[in-house]
Amino acid sequence: MDIAPAVPEPTRAAAANDRIRLRHAVAGSLILVAGIWIVWLAGWLLGWPPGDFGVLPRRVEGLIGIALAPLAHGSFEHLMSNTLPLGLLSCLALYAYPLATRWALPAIWLGSGLGVWLFARDSSHIGASGLTHGLMFFLFTIGLLRRDRLAIVIAMTVFLFYGGMLLTILPREAHISFESHMAGAAMGVLAAIVLRRRDPEPPRKRYSWEEESVEDPGDDELELPRPDQVPVLWKRAPPPVGGARVIAFPAGRSRVAAGDEDGPR
Repeated sequence: MDIAPAVPEPTRAAAANDRIRLRHAVAGSLILVAGIWIVWLAGWLLGWPPGDFGVLPRRVEGLIGIALAPLAHGSFEHLMSNTLPLGLLSCLALYAYPLATRWALPAIWLGSGLGVWLFARDSSHIGASGLTHGLMFFLFTIGLLRRDRLAIVIAMTVFLFYGGMLLTILPREAHISFESHMAGAAMGVLAAIVLRRRDPEPPRKRYSWEEESVEDPGDDELELPRPDQVPVLWKRAPPPVGGARVIAFPAGRSRVAAGDEDGPR
């Protein structure tokens, strides 16, 4: 079965704007990832202990970690585990929701650190895992709330790749800060609810069958048409000239012979 083509087709201006938005999203995510790598390399070369930049719950000196903890990582493996999800999730967020992400990203960054400072265990909490969890929950929740085509595709994509983050918000290992994961996830959901209308919805493609106008018959279809409105399907031939026509039938054999009327039955 043929599917009607979408109308109107994307214009050159729309395609150009989409490419520009994609470039800005990629550039923003690369800057974010590069900043984390530069801080880690500087700390490794200069011998800075990463715990000094972490969040120390309920301590005044630990408040600086709210801003600096996502930049500090305890090891190269720790840094690598956060690099790919942070780059991919931030790129998707900046591409799909550029206006909302400008507010959601700093809210998740600072809000997750504040949640750790208020409720976490007494230890130094470092790493960008709270930020990655916040972005994942932000993209998934806002996709369920907006429910346009792009939002649903991105929500299903991030759930396919990083749906396991739903389990990491619970305590699993002693040296992993599940409090950062939980606080980041909570801030991501909150940011999605508050900022879901910040970006305009993408224009929906309309198909040719949607453009056809259908008139409402109302109650007219229940009324019988007038005789002059009924179409003539068959017309009888006109009578012959000179009067009526007589059709002669050939003479047939009589059912009972004349001589047998009074015979035995």
